[in-house]
Amino acid sequence: MIKITGLDKLTKTLEQAQRALKEVDGELGTVSFDPQDPASIEAAIQAVETMIDQRLGRYETNPVIAPLIEGMKEQYRQGILDRAAEARLGTGGEVDGD
Repeated sequence: MIKITGLDKLTKTLEQAQRALKEVDGELGTVSFDPQDPASIEAAIQAVETMIDQRLGRYETNPVIAPLIEGMKEQYRQGILDRAAEARLGTGGEVDGD
């Protein structure tokens, strides 16, 4: 007879992951920044990271969600940097980041 262990832990991990994914379903929030001002850009990045931490921080020890948290932060960070660069090359006006 084969005994399988660890299913309770796996089930709990997957249930937490499912709850976490529901937390980020929909709009995360809105940030605005001045693409000409590095401090404004950095503040927008920090604001997005805070939004992510507020929604998902309680799941940071979950092995499924922890990489997702870091991936989301990097994705939004890069998105803000890209939008700022595009704005500096284009109109140079204020940009709303998502």
